[in-house]
Amino acid sequence: MNPVLPLLALGLLDAAFSGFRAFAGCDARIRKHRAVVRAALRGLAVGAVLLLAPALTAGAVLLTADDPDRAYGTLADGGVGFLVPLGLYAAAVALSLFAYFALPFRASTLAMVVGLGPLTLARPLFLAVACAGALVAGGGWTSLLVGAVAGTAVLCVEPFVHRRWYAPPY
Repeated sequence: MNPVLPLLALGLLDAAFSGFRAFAGCDARIRKHRAVVRAALRGLAVGAVLLLAPALTAGAVLLTADDPDRAYGTLADGGVGFLVPLGLYAAAVALSLFAYFALPFRASTLAMVVGLGPLTLARPLFLAVACAGALVAGGGWTSLLVGAVAGTAVLCVEPFVHRRWYAPPY
């Protein structure tokens, strides 16, 4: 299995949510659909640029490898190990979002407080588990390196978007 496209999709989706989180709470208007979409697109754009770092790291690993086919297989194995914890995390977030949008007001608020809040705070932990999964799944140190670069890239989207577009001018 080639995990590149699912990992890319998860990374870009996370970047869009990071853009939204960078904007959340900065605007008191009730109707702010356009601003939310703009924030998500900003996060997506920043994430797309930052996700070039793990792609370039993986490319450098493949270019410097003695046996590129074996290195590709190792990176693919590590990518699957990286994908499994992130897939579980994405499923939990999707379930929490579904509950938020589908349930009545009080239950949806509970879904937000119990689900999305802690899951947002746990993102770095899930990325650390994903890096360990890349190592344990047979990806070796090269997959750990690519995973660490990818994890760092996605964790940098929200602070960058917030500082660039939404930080108060002091």
